[in-house]
Amino acid sequence: MQAVILSAGEGTRMRPLSFTRPKVMLPVANKPILHHLIDNLSKAGIEEVILVVGYREKTIRDYFGTEFNGVRVRYARQNPQLGTAHALKSARHLLGDRFLMLNGDAIVDFGDLKRLIKEENNVIAVKRVENPWDYGVVVLEDGYVSKIIEKPKKPVSNLINAGIYVFSGKIAEYLDMTRLSARGEYEITDTISIAVKDGVRFKAIAIGEWIDVGYPWDMLEANRIMLERCEGGVEGEVEEGAILRGKVMVGEGTLIRAGSYIIGPVMIGSNCEIGPNCYIRPYTSIGDDCHIGSSVEIKNSIIMNRTKIPHHNYVGDSVIGENCNLGAGTKIANLRLDEKSIAVHIKNRMIDTGRKKLGAIIGDDVKTGINACINVGSLIGNGVYIGPGAVADGYVEPYSRVY
Repeated sequence: MQAVILSAGEGTRMRPLSFTRPKVMLPVANKPILHHLIDNLSKAGIEEVILVVGYREKTIRDYFGTEFNGVRVRYARQNPQLGTAHALKSARHLLGDRFLMLNGDAIVDFGDLKRLIKEENNVIAVKRVENPWDYGVVVLEDGYVSKIIEKPKKPVSNLINAGIYVFSGKIAEYLDMTRLSARGEYEITDTISIAVKDGVRFKAIAIGEWIDVGYPWDMLEANRIMLERCEGGVEGEVEEGAILRGKVMVGEGTLIRAGSYIIGPVMIGSNCEIGPNCYIRPYTSIGDDCHIGSSVEIKNSIIMNRTKIPHHNYVGDSVIGENCNLGAGTKIANLRLDEKSIAVHIKNRMIDTGRKKLGAIIGDDVKTGINACINVGSLIGNGVYIGPGAVADGYVEPYSRVY
């Protein structure tokens, strides 16, 4: 059976992290989100995936090639990106008589995927969530979908469309009937609505685990869940005097120096230098070729490849891009003094994260001087320099200089 994975979009809500990579290639537990998804599809019995690509597609093609973990990989190009129905239409020439379609930015349990593909009906996966106004709310009649209401201001329920479908090849007929939506896109939910009016039935199947990465801070929750499932193991070198507690994964060529104290679950990539005398707390992922140095504390964070945090730094509840360097004494705050929920500037508006603790979202190639400070909920664009003793707060445009 085939799976069609929508992977063409940039993910503008994930900026600045998505400026240099597609959203689906953002790392969780040191692997791209799409990597985890294809692994689960393989476990569920999927033998071929069709990746619909567009934005920075070479990154995806180079990573997955034509076969990945025993799954055949084929590609369809969507350019420009004009919605989910348009994406499926871009792959129509590769489709068989029955296929699974899903988004590449959500991780779904392989057991749920296996249940979905065993169904003989057309299927829409549904999920109960706390924020249904951010999704398409599903209305059911006798277990079948009668209507999908996109992002309603007053949701009729908290049952939403998870963006995972099993279609027969007949769905292609309705793609041609789909018109531009009010958002200027060709949307698969409109295609489904046309098919429902024509008498086609879509069975609603509830799924359990669904890790949706819609905003940068969602990566931290996804990272936590995936790290809890990993097994510990040391492929590098651990000096005498370093202490590793719980599930700690250490990649090949990595050196953990004396005095380092690491509490799992923690994942550290290859060819890193860790310590001496640092403290790495649970739910932290550190990519390849990183340096975490003396008197550094990191907690519940994602540190991407080639980033250096070498001297007297604190990083909590943060996502830091590739090739960054934090000067000595740089601190990232992660808790408001009034302990209220933290809001972040996303796409010209403030979004309440619902999180009491959140540090910073930092793009690639960011550098800070000594004793620089970054306030809670700050979003720092690519290539930003934050000078010695300076305070960065809120949204900082790419390539800015903060003094």
